[in-house]
Amino acid sequence: MDERIRLLCPVCGAELRDDNSRLFCTKKGHSFDKARQGYINLLPVQNKHSLNPGDTKEMLAARRSFLDKGCYSPICMAAAEAIKRYSPSGSPVIADIGCGEGYYTSFFKAFCGAACIGIDISKEGARMACSRDKDILWLVATASHLPLADGCADVVSAIFSLFMPGEYARILKKGGCAVEITAGTEHLIELKSIIYDEVFEQHKHPSPCGELFYEAECREHKFSLTLDNPELRELLLMTPHFWRIKKERREQLEQTDKLTLTVHYWVRALIKK
Repeated sequence: MDERIRLLCPVCGAELRDDNSRLFCTKKGHSFDKARQGYINLLPVQNKHSLNPGDTKEMLAARRSFLDKGCYSPICMAAAEAIKRYSPSGSPVIADIGCGEGYYTSFFKAFCGAACIGIDISKEGARMACSRDKDILWLVATASHLPLADGCADVVSAIFSLFMPGEYARILKKGGCAVEITAGTEHLIELKSIIYDEVFEQHKHPSPCGELFYEAECREHKFSLTLDNPELRELLLMTPHFWRIKKERREQLEQTDKLTLTVHYWVRALIKK
């Protein structure tokens, strides 16, 4: 583990020490084993909202297959370039929050020459992410209680994940940056038109960044993507829309050979004051 990365006990908040096969806290001796695959579970029971929170194994497998085809590579590159532009360090510590199975995290590590921490609430996500890169620190944790010490990260990335300004500002150094990807108004509008009886127009724009950050960049991006039926099914399975689609709509999608989609998103870079 990179010496710049300092982990905190999720139970009592004391600093964690690495003892090869486990981590233990310096205050009350709470201990956390390293899984055989390499990840560390720092999500205590009291911070869980369900028995197995986060994405399922099936959702994560669909996401890996879809992303590994390069379908969202422009999004990945736009985020990585923003990280490089605004990182206060040429070899940054990046905390990727909501990392899932690790696609974006592993790219950021290679592109930015970074020491990366991938954090997700799904144990299955962390387990799958370990197969991407053993040199990345993969953690099971929640974004609302990050097990990272104050000011230990140069960059926080949040790719289509909930933005938590207070926690992100806490773990960032002064002058550190948070890079956020959020969906735009027309994102996957063609797919939504099949899934839902009616698609309500919503003007989506990144929310105000508050008093802890100032906005250095906020850019709108859009491109088209044509998917065949297996890719459409993967995309559906990796999104929350999967749980909302009606039987007749699912049958309609299964009969769709190809569909051209609008990919619409915002890239925002925020600097900690």
